[in-house]
Amino acid sequence: MQIQYLTSKELSAYENASLSAGGVLVAMPFINADHAQRAATLMASRANVPGMILCIHDDQEEGFIALINRAFAKTQSAYFAYVAQDAFAGKDWLKEALSALGDQKHFLGFNDGKWAGALAGFGLARRTWAAKNYEGNFFYPDYKRHYADAELTLLAMQAGVYVYDPSSLLVEVDWDKDSASVDPSDRKLFLDRKKTGFDSKVTNPALLNLISWFRASIKRFHLGAYWSI
Repeated sequence: MQIQYLTSKELSAYENASLSAGGVLVAMPFINADHAQRAATLMASRANVPGMILCIHDDQEEGFIALINRAFAKTQSAYFAYVAQDAFAGKDWLKEALSALGDQKHFLGFNDGKWAGALAGFGLARRTWAAKNYEGNFFYPDYKRHYADAELTLLAMQAGVYVYDPSSLLVEVDWDKDSASVDPSDRKLFLDRKKTGFDSKVTNPALLNLISWFRASIKRFHLGAYWSI
């Protein structure tokens, strides 16, 4: 697996769909170059499938969601994954993920050590499916930092195309994560969109009731390690 480093300004210079990766394109926005290089090097060595890790320095302070959406637009690949500079990859993390997706599923949540598959903090999507959700954007574009992954997970679950496999290990190593607060504007946006069923794309009451759904999902994980919806 190849690794390429760009600044967000350099990414802007590419035409849409001009950056091509064989198999999987893994987008990693970052602000700390040392952390990104360390994470990407380990991920590449343990992926065991062809593709590219595209590390994008957020030198313009665009934010994670905006950079993921731009990376999605500028690239070509069968699969598209989003990760962060604090990811720690397990052995065969990407090979296991592709195997779990198979032919029927379109979106996978990696085992990030926190959510037990209840949402895809780090995720892998079939590009043809992802391109249809938000008019060519990967995430709903009005989010800045948080909740975009939760919404996308709900869309995939509603459609019956979500899968989680704990052997696809991509842990988020953030020592301050549990004490960090979420972006209040993102939280408000998520709750507002939840009232509309995320543009009527999510109709299952169990999915819209996030608190009870998370609890049920985690319970399901403990009862059976591999599951899909």
